[in-house]
Amino acid sequence: MKIKTLTINGLFAALYIVVSLIIQPIGFLSIQFRVPEIFNHLVVFNKKYIYGVVLGVFLSNLFFSPMMPYDIVFGVAQSIIGLVITIFTARFIKSLWKRMWINTIVFTVTMFIIAFELKLALNLPFFYSWGTAAVGEFVVMAVGMPIMMAIHKKTRLDTLIED
Repeated sequence: MKIKTLTINGLFAALYIVVSLIIQPIGFLSIQFRVPEIFNHLVVFNKKYIYGVVLGVFLSNLFFSPMMPYDIVFGVAQSIIGLVITIFTARFIKSLWKRMWINTIVFTVTMFIIAFELKLALNLPFFYSWGTAAVGEFVVMAVGMPIMMAIHKKTRLDTLIED
């Protein structure tokens, strides 16, 4: 991996961690609005952002999650699965807005993994947890789309990292 790519991924991982710290009370457990999840949209612009996003998720879960052992496994797995699905589908869709909508839907649906985690860790009802986590994820990701597009217009996220 080139130094520039590594550095930019490190910066986005750090941003994910800082935003997770700031929103910690509303970023974990069943009803959550995990604001740094907007960084999941980075892979829409360039697949190499997967490293920074996954690292940010891993470290945030390690440092801030009240269910750390579970979140390390299930939270990171959900992120990797969602990002890989989005990267794969992006090969067939040219529109950035459509890619972001697909990414939002993928992450909303895959919140069943987090619901399963909450069932195991806290014995919370699966469908309730899936519903509340999915709603929070959808809201954050949908609100994040114009924010990420505005950042892209200023920084050219597609070319910021080298292929």
